[in-house]
Amino acid sequence: MLSDAELEALLLSLQVASVGVVAALPVAIACAFLLARWRSAGKIALEALILLPMILPPVVVGYLLLVTFGTRAPVGAWLLAHLGLQFVFSWKGVVLVGAIMTFPFQVRAIRLAIEAIDPGLLAAAETLGAGAFDRFFSIILPLALPGIVAGAITAFAGILGEFGAVITFASNIPGETRTLPLAIYTALQT
Repeated sequence: MLSDAELEALLLSLQVASVGVVAALPVAIACAFLLARWRSAGKIALEALILLPMILPPVVVGYLLLVTFGTRAPVGAWLLAHLGLQFVFSWKGVVLVGAIMTFPFQVRAIRLAIEAIDPGLLAAAETLGAGAFDRFFSIILPLALPGIVAGAITAFAGILGEFGAVITFASNIPGETRTLPLAIYTALQT
């Protein structure tokens, strides 16, 4: 039914989307909580930074990642020399691109779920002696679970379809970075 190349692209896409969502989800939850509860001027700057991948064209995001995480770029050279991590032209780079491109969608869904929580519940838990971590793990996370699931599903689907940033940063290498959108692009070119 599927050729070896198609199956390979499908499996790589599913792997990249799964790893990307799992890697970005804890950071997305933390950022969403911070944006939902933080009252400061710095909140606007953080929100603008988080939303940047939604605003910029995907090719521009891919280029910015290339000049940041390339093997001769400051961060990329350090990661390669000290940790042996190379993101450019590898499946790990596709994960990085997918996680960054879909991060705003995760944060937005989770933030809306956290903001919908009745502050009276948190105040009642505090008066009963629940600490900040206890309130977070026993009240906020369970009540925000629908938003967390929605954000994860949206990110998974977004990573599966990401093309512009992936081809710019990770290229179109069969068996390494050729996900479904890149395989379709390659098929249309032949």
